[in-house]
Parts: sequence; structure tokens; C-alpha cells
Amino acid sequence: MQRIGLFGGSFNPIHNGHLHLAKAAKEGLGLDKVVLIPANVSPFKQDAPGMASGADRLAMCRLAAETLSFCEVDSCELERSGVSYTVDTVRLFRERYPEAELVLLVGSDMFLSFTRWHCWQEILEMAALGVVSRMTGDLEQLRRQQAFLLQYGKIFLCDVPVYTVSSTKIRENRKNHTDFSCYLPQKVVQYIVSHNLYD
Repeated sequence: MQRIGLFGGSFNPIHNGHLHLAKAAKEGLGLDKVVLIPANVSPFKQDAPGMASGADRLAMCRLAAETLSFCEVDSCELERSGVSYTVDTVRLFRERYPEAELVLLVGSDMFLSFTRWHCWQEILEMAALGVVSRMTGDLEQLRRQQAFLLQYGKIFLCDVPVYTVSSTKIRENRKNHTDFSCYLPQKVVQYIVSHNLYD
């Protein structure tokens, strides 16, 4: 059975931390591929300052995906208008791949607030959760949340070294004319500079 990882986010911009999460999940969960899905408007970031356009974020995801052979990029959330609810995306992939096992990839921060997500129980009926820690020392908390959510569906924890970098930090460095190139694939750095993003 094919096992597909769904990895959504604002990707503003996509960076090496996101790619580290995709690689860790592929190896740790035996995924056949990982699909990067840039959000139109994340319910948690509706008022985020400095949001690059959907077209720019999609282009950067495509450039980043070139560095990982198992990665694809899907624009389904950008093509839908309004707020991007994960449940709608999971429904779409469930229809597209009725036989596959879907694994929704989330960082620890999103996982710990998962029960606040729109239709979270329906998400767990259609897909497993693959959780990758983004903070050192949070494994105990993640295990408690896993124990609670296991009654609703499958939860996998990937215990891998934490890669600490954030899109916020990259945008701040860019604004302050501080080097940020070490945090991103080279083609994404070039795209940001040539399109005057975040300055």
C-alpha cells in the first residue's frame, strides 16, 4: 500500500527546517512520497504581517522540492478561496488516493493544539498523524497528547534531532540585511532576492 505524507503550511518562506521534517518523516514513517501544500490563508495566521503572495510561496516550494526526489508540490489550497482548512485538503487526497495510507505531517506546536483544529476528529478518521518534534525537551508532552488522541486514530511520533530555524527569523534577517542564506536551499535564496521579498 502506498503511504503518502501530506505536509501543509504557509511556507513563508519554505526553509531547511521544513525539508528536514519532510526527510525525517519519510525515513521514520516509510513514506513513498511527501506532498508540500502551501496554504492559501492559514486559520492560525490570518493577520500575519509580511506574507508573500501565494504564487511566490508556491514557486519557492517548487524550487525547494527539487532538492528532494520524493517531494511533490500541490497547489490545491491556493486554488480554493478563503481560509485553508486541513480537513478539506485531507478529503481531497482521500478521494484522489482511496487505497493509500495518508499521513498528515505536523510539527509539535501544531500537534499540541490539534484538538482546536476544524473537524479534527474527521481528519483522524481519514489520515494518520506523523508528528516531528520542533522543540527540544517536548517529547513527554507529545507522548501525553499521543496517548489521548490514539482513541481517535493513528498517531506516529518521529524522534529525530530538532532543527531550529523559523520563517519569522529568516524574514527578520532579510529585513535587517543580515545573512539568511544558510537556512534555505540556494535557489530559494536567489528567488527571494530577485523578487525583492521580505525586504
